[in-house]
Amino acid sequence: MKPEATIIRKVIPAGVVTLLTTLSVATPAQAENFEHTQRLLSTRKCPRCELSNAGLVFANLANAELSQANLAGANLSRANLQGADLRGANLTGASLYGANLVGARLDGANLTAVDLRGAYLMGASLMQTVMNGALLQGAVGLSPSTGSAEEFYQWALQDERRKNYPGAIDNFTQALMRKPDFAQAYLGRGVVFLQSGEDTAGLADIQQAERLFTVQGNQEGMKITQELIKQLTTPPPAPPKGNGIGIALLGLIGTALQLLPLSVF
Repeated sequence: MKPEATIIRKVIPAGVVTLLTTLSVATPAQAENFEHTQRLLSTRKCPRCELSNAGLVFANLANAELSQANLAGANLSRANLQGADLRGANLTGASLYGANLVGARLDGANLTAVDLRGAYLMGASLMQTVMNGALLQGAVGLSPSTGSAEEFYQWALQDERRKNYPGAIDNFTQALMRKPDFAQAYLGRGVVFLQSGEDTAGLADIQQAERLFTVQGNQEGMKITQELIKQLTTPPPAPPKGNGIGIALLGLIGTALQLLPLSVF
């Protein structure tokens, strides 16, 4: 058996030996990142760890210690981060889609371009948190200081174009929480209510939009809202066919939708 073993060693090409040597040198750097991930999953204590691009979907990280950790590009979708310490962490480009961040501490964290859609943020601390370009649609528990009215307004318009009316209504509402005199958001939400068959709610929003347009001196907004109110409060004698919206009202809704994107900035 010994001669055979000697022969096997002799026929290994020099290039293969070099490759094996290279791999053995490179392995420790890869193992170190993997080790950090395993440490986090087993102990939930990994401050300042290197966890960039880590796959942590559905991970149970409740009360985890992750202060100043590098989680850039990590996939934390649906992860349980309730009460986690993420102060000063780098979460640039990370996915926190649907994650549980209730009571989490994110003070000073970098959440640039992070995906927080559908995340739960009730009681989360976000002091001095950087959130430029963060996706916040459908996030639950956001404070009015998180995100801008204009961002939620644009997301609402995108949802309306996709006929995602519940999403549009939620985003228009978020915009109004941040800017209560946002006449265009009232008009937009009113139009979406009408498209959803909720005429009473739609009329109330459009009436509020008309009042705000009047105060703000927006002639074009006043004209379209007054026409919508007229159509909604003086319906034709015969009930309209299909979805409860008459032809004239449909035309006004189309005009209102064309007005909305031009009226924000």
